[in-house]
Amino acid sequence: MSTTVWERIAERGGISPQRARTYGFIYLAVGLLIFLLFALSTSPGQRTTFAFTPGGQSNAIPIPDVSIPSGFLLYFLALVTLFIGSWQLARGFRRINVVLGIVAAVFVIAFLTWAARDSSLNVTGLLSSSILRAVPIALAALSGVLCERAAVINIAIEGMMLSGAFTAALTASIAANVWEWESTFAAQTFGLICAILFGGLLGLLLAVLAVRFKVDQIIAGTAINILATGVTSYLASRILAQFSHLNSAGTYPRFPIPVLSRIPIIGPALFEHNLLVYILLPLLAGVHILLFHTRWGLRTRAVGEHPKAADTLGVNVFKIRYVNVTLGGMVAGLAGAFLILGSVGRFDELMTAGKGFIGLAAMIFGKWMPFGGLGAAMIFGFADALQTKLAILSVPIPSQFLLMAPYLVTMIVLAGVVGEAVPPAADGQPYEKD
Repeated sequence: MSTTVWERIAERGGISPQRARTYGFIYLAVGLLIFLLFALSTSPGQRTTFAFTPGGQSNAIPIPDVSIPSGFLLYFLALVTLFIGSWQLARGFRRINVVLGIVAAVFVIAFLTWAARDSSLNVTGLLSSSILRAVPIALAALSGVLCERAAVINIAIEGMMLSGAFTAALTASIAANVWEWESTFAAQTFGLICAILFGGLLGLLLAVLAVRFKVDQIIAGTAINILATGVTSYLASRILAQFSHLNSAGTYPRFPIPVLSRIPIIGPALFEHNLLVYILLPLLAGVHILLFHTRWGLRTRAVGEHPKAADTLGVNVFKIRYVNVTLGGMVAGLAGAFLILGSVGRFDELMTAGKGFIGLAAMIFGKWMPFGGLGAAMIFGFADALQTKLAILSVPIPSQFLLMAPYLVTMIVLAGVVGEAVPPAADGQPYEKD
């Protein structure tokens, strides 16, 4: 194929000719993988059942399950993907990211079809679990957005989340079992507030180290992570392990939203959760509005892109960074509290399991945008939920590889499959006022 044609294809997709070619070969490779790994290993007569009615006490209107011949669907998906790859090589697509998302979705459907052959997969339950697991990652990404839009790299999100989780578990348990608060909801809310405030204190500590003393931001964040890991592990073994009543915060009850929770598939997935899940969208919307539609947001972005120019125009660079990093710490504390009050109800050592770092990957994938981070968090949350479902289905894949799924997705994203991510220009650079 001539260079002129490749340039035309690249121009249609808004990418370089080399990347346009690469996408075409990737699509062809995915199609071949679906054909060789999944379709050929399916026996005649095998069927995959997709269930759409969740179990338990769901309010959703029940809809019938869908049973499809596994082999037929897999061969069809392989042909679709091969066609997309051939079209990309021959003519190219204008919306390359949309096509990439379609190919990724086709591969996931093919994998689920193969994994659930001669079995049943509850799609609604998988989506609901994905959303639940995506919330702390989305909050971690939002924490990173607040900090890095003001040009401070917050590697310490993991430690802030871990500290917030410990604080929420301990303070909520003290309020309920030691102070004997009659309202469990009030005790849990007290724990939530304490976790947010403690996360803010760690954010302020990072700001002091990075802004006031100009310590390398990566080193400062790593030090906070090590400090949080050591302190929470020590206190958990000394206090929570010996006094179990101090590690029984419980979780917020589910609150189905009337009418909306009855919508099939969407209702149980989106509108049958607890309070902390519902907080996420308003919080993301609020931060988006503040960043892109207010004077404070304009100043924050100016500090992140060109702090000297912002200082020349009268913006207090140090104050903006202090405020943003402290707010980022509070959001990270909220993410940690979610792991306790919105998920498991008790603290375990190192329970964040890298979610803070995955949140940073989601922030980069989401182009330093609040809702972009949410979209990326949904991908990571789906990978996390999927490995649990696959273990239940007894898929012939070693459990160690299943546990690696969220981290493999993180590595693939950071490898630049979705394109180059450009951070704020002054990100990570200390500011010296003349």
